[in-house]
Order: sequence, then structure tokens, then C-alpha cells
Amino acid sequence: MRRIRRWERAFLALLVGLATGASCGAKRVLPAPEPDAARAFRDLEAQVRCGPRVPGSPGVECCRRYILDALRPYAARVASQAFAVADPYGTDSLRLVNLQANFYVDRPARVLLAAHYDTRPRSDQDSLALRDQPCPGANDGASGVAVLLEIARILATWDPGIGVDLVFFDGEDYGKESDLAAYCLGAKAFAASMGSYRPRALILVDMVGDRDLRIPIEGNSARAAPWLVNAVFSTAESLGVRQFVRTTGPALYDDHYPFLQAGIPSLDLIDFDYPAWHTTRDLPDQCSPQSLAAVARVVLNSLPRLVPGR
Repeated sequence: MRRIRRWERAFLALLVGLATGASCGAKRVLPAPEPDAARAFRDLEAQVRCGPRVPGSPGVECCRRYILDALRPYAARVASQAFAVADPYGTDSLRLVNLQANFYVDRPARVLLAAHYDTRPRSDQDSLALRDQPCPGANDGASGVAVLLEIARILATWDPGIGVDLVFFDGEDYGKESDLAAYCLGAKAFAASMGSYRPRALILVDMVGDRDLRIPIEGNSARAAPWLVNAVFSTAESLGVRQFVRTTGPALYDDHYPFLQAGIPSLDLIDFDYPAWHTTRDLPDQCSPQSLAAVARVVLNSLPRLVPGR
């Protein structure tokens, strides 16, 4: 052993500093740009103007075109997954289409962000005279899509440090009350077709446009993916986003459930306390641009926390 001279010590310190700085620079991710609340709300309104987005309807075709047109300028790749299932309430097949958009496609570590774009064929929580009417789906359908479209625009110019895939499910809300087999049809088809694709996590945004937004921790997510819950809700706390509340809410059968069954850590961001749920009153006036922006902000800034090794 020999004593290190003063100049050698200074030189070593310089090398360590340079190496540490380079390492930190390689891993550092800048905060995400602020989502545009007004732009996201315009996406919500445009979907509602398409009319009810019931599977197989002109409204769902209109909405599908709108989503694809909105994604193409920003995503590295845009694709559709068409499939058919037997109609549980009729004699024909339901022809459904999931939509996908991919960002940073060369990265093996990936996160899947999801929403559904269909709307319910019946307003079964409404007054008796209106129960056969389809839901407009401003919050239950359009809000999650609006958040993902705003996220897509930001991902085109902001690198979260991980690969990101967006999926828009068809046929989520087709089932009659308590008939779980007829719900989440698009999510089930996507999960069954994943093959070797194994995202590190799935974050589902559903019913996130409520004017009085309060997102608790969904019960199944809390049980099956506590690390993912902590990553997202810690992000909300660090950003001061008060719409996210660290209390456990009800366990829900939603589009995240087939992914939990497939072993994918999944989080359902949803405010189920929504008086216009499954009624003809689920209109844009029940929703808020600020709610959409708050959710987009939290999801975007959560992505760097999901990079393996962090």
C-alpha cells in the first residue's frame, strides 16, 4: 500500500465526478410537459358528437376514425386489431376493433396505457322511460380516450425513458348488469393475443373526467399491484394533484382485470362515484378539462418511475 499524493487524489475525484455526472445524465428524465386541458376536453366533446359508440354503430366508426387520425401524426406505429365474438344478446357476431399506438418501439421494457372507446347500449341506471336509450358516454368512455390522446401528443416530443404502448379497447361496456362474460370484450381479446408481449405494467384510465374528480385506489389493483399503486399515487402526491386519494375504493371488474389474470401488474384509475354513470346524463357538462389534465399529468410523470431498476 502506498500513500496517494494530493494531485492523484484530486485527479481521481475529478474522474469520479465525471463518471457520476455522466451516469446521472444518462438516467435523468425531465418532467413531462404540462398537458393541454382545453385540447383534451375538445377530444372528449368530439367523441360525444359522434353519437353513442355502441359496437357496430356509425358512432363507434366515427370515433374510431377520430382516434386514428389523432394518433397518426405522433405515434411511431398505429395499428388495429379486428376480431369477432358471438353476440350474447343476439344471433349475429359482434365485430369489434381495438386500436393501438406505439412509442419508442425499440425498447424491450414497456408500459401499456389503456382506455375504452365504446359506450353502453343501454342507460340502465336511468329513469324507467330512458333505460333503453344508449349512453352518451362523455365520462364513461370519452374521458379515458381524451387523456390518452393528450398523452400521445406529449410522448411525441418527450422521452419518459421507457417504451410506451397505448391501446383503446372496444366492447368494454356491452354486458347487461352482472353478466361479466359480456363485459371487457376488447381487453379480453387483447390479453389473449399478447403472446410474448409482456408489458412491465398496465395503467387503465376509465371515468376520469368527473367535475368533482376523486380517484381512490381500486381494490383489485391494491391487492395485486401494490408497487404500481405506490409509484402512481406517490407521483400524484409529489405533484400536488389532490384528485388522487390514498384510500382503498371498491374492487371493480374493469378492463385491467384480464391483465391481472395474465400476471401483468395493473392499475385501474377510476372515479366510480359518478351520479351520471350509465345514464343519458353522462354528457360533457358533467366533466372538467382540469380533471383530464390532472390525470394525464400524473400518468405521464409516473412513467419514469416504472423504468426497470428505479
